[in-house]
Amino acid sequence: MRENFQFYIDGQWVDPAMFKSLDVENPATEKVCGRIAIGSAADVDKAVKAARKTFASWSLTTTSFRIEVLQNILSEYQKRAADLAAALTEEMGAPSHLANGFQVGLGAGHLTTAIEVLKSFRFEEQRGATLVVKEPIGVCGLITPWNWPLNQIAVKVFPALATGCTMILKPSEIAPFTAQIFAEIMHAAGVPAGVFNLVQGDGPGVGTALSCHPDVDIISFTGSTRAGVEIARNAAPTVKRVTQELGGKSPNIILDDAMFARNVASSVASMMGNSGQTCSAGSRVLIPHNRMEEATGIARDAASQVTVGDPTTGVIMGPVASKVQFEKIQGLIQKGIDEGATLVVGGVGRPDGLSKGYFVKPTVFANVDNGMTIAREEIFGPVVCLIGYDNLEHAIDIANDTEYGLAGYVMGADLDKARAVARRIRAGWVSINDGFDFNCPFGGYKKSGNGREWGEYGFHDFLEIKGILGYAPEQASP
Repeated sequence: MRENFQFYIDGQWVDPAMFKSLDVENPATEKVCGRIAIGSAADVDKAVKAARKTFASWSLTTTSFRIEVLQNILSEYQKRAADLAAALTEEMGAPSHLANGFQVGLGAGHLTTAIEVLKSFRFEEQRGATLVVKEPIGVCGLITPWNWPLNQIAVKVFPALATGCTMILKPSEIAPFTAQIFAEIMHAAGVPAGVFNLVQGDGPGVGTALSCHPDVDIISFTGSTRAGVEIARNAAPTVKRVTQELGGKSPNIILDDAMFARNVASSVASMMGNSGQTCSAGSRVLIPHNRMEEATGIARDAASQVTVGDPTTGVIMGPVASKVQFEKIQGLIQKGIDEGATLVVGGVGRPDGLSKGYFVKPTVFANVDNGMTIAREEIFGPVVCLIGYDNLEHAIDIANDTEYGLAGYVMGADLDKARAVARRIRAGWVSINDGFDFNCPFGGYKKSGNGREWGEYGFHDFLEIKGILGYAPEQASP
């Protein structure tokens, strides 16, 4: 049983201003696996004051010093990799192969990328007589979700550190254990007191307090569009910067070519990773109408090969993260059936042999109309929608017919054709044939948010731009 009843503020583990605890549930067993303290506005205020005090000195540190701090963090992160993976499996149900692999690996990848970017990042640029300076924005409120806990912490904390900002992290109360270990890593790495602060809690108690606080200069939030709207409203009176990575309903256009069968199968398999709980997941798989029957059989076979069960064993897919999430997914699967989509495999209820835990059947719907609920709403579960298209113009129209714009995918043998299609998808992150790059900017159009994370682009939102006119005298006349 894990018990984390203290917050990390100003370089110390401290008791909350007023003690209130919350049970944390293991989604695979539905049993309580730990407890955390829940913070309040008083705890947020204490953390913000520590961050504000330290900003005066941390913001003036040299690039080389911050690189050294980040390298120390990397060393400590690697030492705690197994602990982080175990916490991920327990708190949000990530299978062991995923927790030890991509979940922990993403955090390390973003850290090493931040170090490399910082080595050559230009914080000053001379333009004639004007000096353009990029300065740290100040105190950052970082609010992260439960589905990829380390990834989302990493893409906020490391760029904020690298640019000279101080911060308060509020992780999801559904998956809080990894953040607690992360704070221990920061302490062991010798991050100066007050630079990084952790306050556990829920949205109303801690998230709102951070969003409203007049001494917080930026809120960087990842989560639902609904919550993002509320955060923006709360932040508006203090005119702080708000960056948001929100929901998605991403299209995955499968081209009609020799790679068709392989690409359909891999697209379905990838949707089942992390139990479908990925905001950028290509959940709308667009198929040529004349190959829908073929695609349906391929998708059925691919989904049927996904093993589901105890995440500490060798299964491909564990549970979804909570009862709330489980019930939402069940309701949307039923909605798909009710609205007339063809249920190919899966459906409502738990997989056979599983009577406990928030396990969802790997589910595929075919002949989905883009106007159906399952094609419009973010399901955030292992549910694939096969949608037919007449030609590539039609496919692009369907792809862009959504209120979201976080990601898009194009799969095909003809790279020139895939590139042309990718350029026309209205989304912030478009992958051709499963391309991946830690330096690629990540963020959304439309209701998927604003701002960009990952690589050099992740630095920009944590910087203010100052122009100093007359910095250099005009050249004297001959």
